[in-house]
Amino acid sequence: MRILRKNEAKARLAAGKHVIALEGLNHADTIERLGPMKPHAVWLEGEHNLVSPPNIANMTRAADLAGTTSIVRVNRVETGIIYRALDLGAQGVAVPHVDTREDAETVVQAAKFAPLGKRGMYGSRQGLGDPDFFHKANDETMDLFASFPDVRFLMIGGERLTDKGLRRLKGNTRLRQLMLVNCPQVSEDVLRELRNEIPRLRISRRGPALLGVTGNKDRRARGCRIIHVRNGTAAARGGILR
Repeated sequence: MRILRKNEAKARLAAGKHVIALEGLNHADTIERLGPMKPHAVWLEGEHNLVSPPNIANMTRAADLAGTTSIVRVNRVETGIIYRALDLGAQGVAVPHVDTREDAETVVQAAKFAPLGKRGMYGSRQGLGDPDFFHKANDETMDLFASFPDVRFLMIGGERLTDKGLRRLKGNTRLRQLMLVNCPQVSEDVLRELRNEIPRLRISRRGPALLGVTGNKDRRARGCRIIHVRNGTAAARGGILR
């Protein structure tokens, strides 16, 4: 009996480890040949490149053969586009332009089966032959938000962020959500000032970022957990897959 494949990238994150996601791979053969490099994940670019429903199945199947996690970046916040990528075999989706709480809820609803979400009960290529697929799928899928600095949602952080810099946000009355990532040096006083200035603003803090970024080993020291690398050759040469 076939069982649902473990999402290795999600397991690494749960264990507090980093994840290297290789991008720029637009053919199933290329992904399969990367197997000996043992990449943690492959980033299949469907917003700015050629990844789309006609080739997602074969590319994610190649990722299965290579023993790596497949993450498909779709091109917008839309329920059908998100769960179709998962139905075709992706183990994770990255969704751009998540600018509001409603956008974030749409992503979760599309990517998760009930009771966590409203993903259609069609199943997935990943679940073929596993009678417990619907009970396991939510634990083995990833949904990543890629939010750009919109006036409604802002995610910033790092050791260089200062109270003075944050105070510049005071005039942004449309700002509704502010996430501070890996910056304990920011004082509660300035956050209190922002809340008083923008009454509907929600502010949250979190530790090391789950960010897809282009970079190498020095990104880990800055708190990044998912490191987005543009091609496998550079990854191998830099030794960053370790």
